[in-house]
Amino acid sequence: MKMLEGKNALVTGGARGIGKAIVLAFAAAGANVAFSDLKYDEAAKSLEEEIKKHGVKGKGYGSDASSLTESEQLAADVAKEFGSIDILVNNAGITRDTLLMRMTEEQWDDVIRINLKSAFNLTKSVQKYMLKQRQGSIINMSSIVGLGGNAGQANYAASKAGMIAFTKSIAQEIGARNVRCNAIAPGFIETEMTAGLPEDVKKGWAEKIPLKRAGTPEDVANLTVFLGSEMSAYITGQVITVCGGMNK
Repeated sequence: MKMLEGKNALVTGGARGIGKAIVLAFAAAGANVAFSDLKYDEAAKSLEEEIKKHGVKGKGYGSDASSLTESEQLAADVAKEFGSIDILVNNAGITRDTLLMRMTEEQWDDVIRINLKSAFNLTKSVQKYMLKQRQGSIINMSSIVGLGGNAGQANYAASKAGMIAFTKSIAQEIGARNVRCNAIAPGFIETEMTAGLPEDVKKGWAEKIPLKRAGTPEDVANLTVFLGSEMSAYITGQVITVCGGMNK
């Protein structure tokens, strides 16, 4: 039996990067997968077809995770289409990196709204289904920057640190109903976000990592599968790093 067979998952920011890797890892593990991104585009359509190759159900949705109204509608649509929501991955996120002295109010607000408020929106919208069925796993995508900070990323670090505190609080609120909430804190992961960095910068990052390489989206996705499965049934309120030993 596959680790997630029979489960239904919802992944935000699921059409690209780490989100896409999670979607495909869930499908390979036997889960039916709904995923959302800001727009339902060709990338989403292509991912739907990739999901179906695993013999499971897959459906993409265009939805703004930073909007509570759209998040509530997304949760209702997924619950109706799939019958339940057993796993939620709050993965939607952006960066707007710059030093605080140059950071605009808009750059601060955008990152907090999309990274942190989206976790509130989707968790609030999905938890009622999980509480009613008395089981579920919520997984929040934080970052090691949320644990140790990083120059030029005050907005991003604040949003990811907020997700960690949010995770620990929600775990205490919903644990009695057998619903778990954990956070993953990736380190330096090779994605579309990091692809544009100069080679010397990427090499410099790799040298700081004990495993001497950047992580892959699949490295993060593998942990997500574990946290969504019954193998992690007694794990909640935790923050687990995927960083090759590069703890902040």
